[in-house]
Amino acid sequence: MRKLLATLGFVLFTSHANALGVSDLSNKEASNGLKEALSQGVNKAVSMLGTTDGFMGNSEVKIPLPRSLQKAQKIMKMMGMGKQSDELVLKMNRAAEAAVPEAKTLLVDSIKKMTVADAKAILTGPQDAATQYFKKTTSAQMAAKFLPVVEKATANVQLADSYNKYAKQGAKYGLVKKEDVNINQYVTQKALDGVYLMIAKEEAAIRQDPVGQASSLLKKVFGSIDN
Repeated sequence: MRKLLATLGFVLFTSHANALGVSDLSNKEASNGLKEALSQGVNKAVSMLGTTDGFMGNSEVKIPLPRSLQKAQKIMKMMGMGKQSDELVLKMNRAAEAAVPEAKTLLVDSIKKMTVADAKAILTGPQDAATQYFKKTTSAQMAAKFLPVVEKATANVQLADSYNKYAKQGAKYGLVKKEDVNINQYVTQKALDGVYLMIAKEEAAIRQDPVGQASSLLKKVFGSIDN
């Protein structure tokens, strides 16, 4: 019976969960089990990013200068702005690190509002089904929360205003992409991308090794079954 429970647990937390495996659980068990797993993943992702060097020290999410501005770095150096560009990169990443904790409440609230239908769709969906659910339910609110934090963090960086002016002019000649015109909006979007990337990695870890990643969860979900 223990082998059977382990098998059922694996089925529950992988994208290959079949309809029978999920339907064998009660709606409450399936929903609560998934919510607990996602809560663990969210807490870990936010903790990893919302700290010093959470972005700056992680090559997967470190925010570089906008691609448009990278092409103009030689000109910036010629103008004596090389050190300022390095400062801007640091401040952009520090801004993202400061903004990320704002995501936790919204993500947790999204989990609480998850319906049984949402839960079962995630359990039987693709590898990133939970991550896509979060993007759909939290991205707009998170962007609104992040932007003021980012603006505050870059307010004292002179190059931020200089960049905005440069980018606005560059956009007129097609040198700068529209989405890169405002540095604060650029950082906000990159911060969101980083959060969802880390959540996706946590989701993948749970799907790949549900017992190792959430053993207490599986015990809770299946503990009521006699062995």
